[in-house]
Amino acid sequence: MPEAILNQILNQLEILEPKELQQLNQAIQRYLIEQEQVTQRATFHEALLTSGLVKQLKQPAYNQQTEQQLIQVQGKPVSETIIEERC
Repeated sequence: MPEAILNQILNQLEILEPKELQQLNQAIQRYLIEQEQVTQRATFHEALLTSGLVKQLKQPAYNQQTEQQLIQVQGKPVSETIIEERC
C-alpha cells in the first residue's frame, strides 16, 4: 500500500467516534482472519501437490440458483393428503 494512502487512513482515525473505531477494528480483524485462512489453505494445497498425494486440485463449481416460484394447489393442503394416505 502506498504510504500516502496509509497516512490518509491514519489521519482519518482521529475523527471517528469510538463506536465507529470498534466497527473498523472488527472489519479489519475479519479481513485478517480471512487472509490467514486463504494463506493456510494455499499452503496446505501446495503441500498436497508437492508430496504427490494429489495430482491436481479442482475448484468447486458455483451454480447460481434461480428463484423458485410457488405454485397454487386447489383442494385441501398437500400435508393433509399425505397424513391421510399414511393412515
